[in-house]
Parts: sequence; C-alpha cells; structure tokens
Amino acid sequence: MTVTVDEAVGGSVDERARELAVRRVPFVHARVVRAQAPASARAGDEAIVHGDGTIDGFVGGVCAEGSVRTAALGVLRDGGPLLLRVLPEGEQDFPEAPGAQVVVNTCLSGGALEIFLEPVLPPPLVEVVGRTPVAEAVVALAGVLGWAVSRTLPGGSLPDGTAAVVVAGHGRDENASIRAALDAGVDRIALVASRRRGAAVLDELGLDEGEKARISTPAGLDIGARTAPEVALSILAELIETVRARPAVTVPDGSCALPVEAEDPVCGMTVTVVPDTPRLTVGGADVWFCCAHCRDTYAAQHAEGQVV
Repeated sequence: MTVTVDEAVGGSVDERARELAVRRVPFVHARVVRAQAPASARAGDEAIVHGDGTIDGFVGGVCAEGSVRTAALGVLRDGGPLLLRVLPEGEQDFPEAPGAQVVVNTCLSGGALEIFLEPVLPPPLVEVVGRTPVAEAVVALAGVLGWAVSRTLPGGSLPDGTAAVVVAGHGRDENASIRAALDAGVDRIALVASRRRGAAVLDELGLDEGEKARISTPAGLDIGARTAPEVALSILAELIETVRARPAVTVPDGSCALPVEAEDPVCGMTVTVVPDTPRLTVGGADVWFCCAHCRDTYAAQHAEGQVV
C-alpha cells in the first residue's frame, strides 16, 4: 500500500520507522535529496520501503516509485546504503553524483531525482544461557558490539529473529536450552564445554547429523583464550563470522527470497512484483508492467489479454 503525500507528512514516516525499529523489523528509509522540475517529489520527501515491497510515504510518482522499490529491496538484501539517481530518458543536465546507481526511467514525464536509500536493520540478537563468568562476559562484549541480548531459556520462548544461542551454564540447563534452540530453527548454537564433555552432551541428546552441525563445541575460535572475557571474545568472533556470512534480510523460512522481479515488455523497466502491480494475462501467462499505461498499451497490441 502506498500512502498519499498528505498522509506522509507530520512525522508519520518517522513514527513508523521508530515502531518498526522497536519490533526489530528491517526496512529501507528512502529520502529525496535532490529533485529537478517537473518531478512530482521534492527534496525532503521520504518513505519507508518494507521487505515485501510495500511503501509508506512518498518519493515520486508511480514510475519513480517502482524504481525506488526495486533498488530498495536490493539494498535490504545487501545491507549497504545507496544513492539512487532516477533520470528520464535522454536526460543530460542533471549533475553527476559519483558512486550513485543510475536508473533511466522511460516512463517519467520529466524531471530527475536523487534518492538516498538507507537500510535500517535490527542488530543481531544473541540468546545467552547461564549466569557463569563466561556468560556474563558474552553479554558485556555483545553490548560493545552493539548486538542485542536476550536471556529467556530454558523456561521461555526464544524471540523471533534470534541469530545465535550461547549455552554457557557449565552443566546447568544445557540439554533443554539446546533442544529449544534447535526446535526454534536457530542455526548456530555455541556450547561452552570441553571437547569431551561437549561430545557427551550431544550424544546424550540423540541428535542427528544435521542438528549436530548447528552446534559448535568447544565454542569459539581457537585463539588460546584462558580468561572468561577471552573465551567470550573467541565465541563472539566465531558468531560474527557466521552471522555476517548470511544475507542481511531473510524471510521466515530462513531463505533470502524477496519479491520477484520482471521486465516490463513495453518500456523495459525492471518491475518488482507486489499485490497491486499492473498485470496482464496473455496465453495463460502473467505479464507485469510498471504502470497502467504500459499495461493498456500492451493490451491494445494483444487483444486476447486479460487485464488485471
């Protein structure tokens, strides 16, 4: 759903951004930083682009919005900011912006836009089990990294989006916590134990090979750690390596799937398919368009098409 310009003013985009941040929902903050008449957007206009491609706010007309949607979802997947330049076909006068991604938008009625796309991603969330010196050191160092920490196991439910679980109870609450983490789909569990005791715990749990592969024990990189803070550092270093190797955003089933893209056969634009994307069914196959005008143009050329 796209809201109107009037609905987007008055701080509602900022309020929505704060709400999503509290809920740990990733999104992209899009802000127009330069606009050339007769573009409908103005410098300072802003919007939120959600992971499903929906947009709250205003950053231009339907064609500019489509370009922003496609670029923003790429930003959300890659995790880095982007300056997007949306230019009408044949535009030569808009000032250069080194490092920007340029999109030539054949549907624009005129004008040009520069839009800064900033991904807002929740910090990694690590569950820490135990009240041992190592557990407390993990909590302290996670705070230095800017990571979020939860302590719900073994009695509670893991928060959605838990990136990893560190089990540092030294024999307390280990089995129940590991089982809960596995059942919750957490793919990295660090068990603080000696190699011998760690293997015994895994055998006692009766895990299959896939489940065992998700558990690191002894936990942490082998850096010769001796003190509790050093052990915690080695554990977090290992978790950083794991977490940063993943896509910035995943969908609930753990894949990196995002809305599909298609090419508008009329103007050649890349279209990100959302529920209200114009569509035409031709010969039993769906054809997607950036706007209703392109759809209707194509429909006129293919009388058998069914407009949606």
